[in-house]
Amino acid sequence: MRPRPLDIVFIGLSLSSSWGNGHATTYRSLIKGLHCRGHRVTFLERDVPWYAEHRDLDKPGFCDLRYYGSVVELTAEHAQVLRRADVIVVGSFVPEGVAVIDAVASLSTGWFCFYDIDTPVTLSKLAADDREYLSRRQVRLFDIYFSFSGGPTLERLRREHQARRAEPLYCSVDTEMYRETAQPKRWDIGYLGTYSADRQPSLERLLLDLARHMPDRLFVVAGPLYPLGVRWPDNVERIEHLAPTDHPAFYARQKFALNITRADMIAAGWSPSVRLFEAAACGTPIISDKWPGLSSFFPEGDTIRIASATADVIDILSMDEAERSAMAANARARVDALHSGTARAIELERHLLTAGVWRTSSVSAELLGQIT
Repeated sequence: MRPRPLDIVFIGLSLSSSWGNGHATTYRSLIKGLHCRGHRVTFLERDVPWYAEHRDLDKPGFCDLRYYGSVVELTAEHAQVLRRADVIVVGSFVPEGVAVIDAVASLSTGWFCFYDIDTPVTLSKLAADDREYLSRRQVRLFDIYFSFSGGPTLERLRREHQARRAEPLYCSVDTEMYRETAQPKRWDIGYLGTYSADRQPSLERLLLDLARHMPDRLFVVAGPLYPLGVRWPDNVERIEHLAPTDHPAFYARQKFALNITRADMIAAGWSPSVRLFEAAACGTPIISDKWPGLSSFFPEGDTIRIASATADVIDILSMDEAERSAMAANARARVDALHSGTARAIELERHLLTAGVWRTSSVSAELLGQIT
């Protein structure tokens, strides 16, 4: 059984452009899942030059994508859609987020939620009274605070910041788009990620040093913003940017996909990267750094291998084809069952139902166990 469709409005960093951010693919997967579940979704995005110049999804078929140029324009031109929404979800890193939250809170007549795709970063900013996109006083405004990080972080949001409800809503993957493709293997290990100073030492240790140690093997690093000072070995291919439509073929050409986690995400734990789910959905075995909670998403050994040093990766590369294929198949099955866009949309429905969004005479508590 499914609950009645909702009008849901997201105000997020970007849906139209995946350039240099992980928000767009996260929103796309979740919203496509919500669309498949029958909900009506509008996405409001600040029209900024950086993303306007790099749009790879200007007209999505699964939601109404609209742009605004300022906070004043947001509330003036989109007031009607905001007022009639059953649920409004403001995301992290929205430009002028504090002003957006205050303005939208005054228009909301339904449920008002926050979707933090950067929870450890947000908590650091709140501790420093950095109000780039969220103020401490605003946390308690939200009926539900959805967090990309689970585990102890949720209790911290409730205890330290008085979040009314703090619920996990991890990233997910569009399993219709991300799937196995018949591509010949080109690289022994590939990595996809925007440059990050705190991830670079791990990239050096787990891929670049490995490439120097194994000059007869081929590697690849895809992603923007890497500084000119990075020394790339000759056997490491560089790709500046890959549109999401090119990701499946990219993963398919790797024997292993490398996952490297931001330092603040490691510290928080229970913060899976969307790249984990993408690679697994494409049938590519994953090598990852270690962080608390990883085994709750991918049990070590059966679905993923962990590496801390160059020697660990060398050992993993010696895995035979049968073991590599079995590990990939187990990870793919887990993603299909638990981490697709539709699975995450159902989780969102459950959170909303538990909170009372469908509190009408036609909806009973029994529905909670019947959402499928």
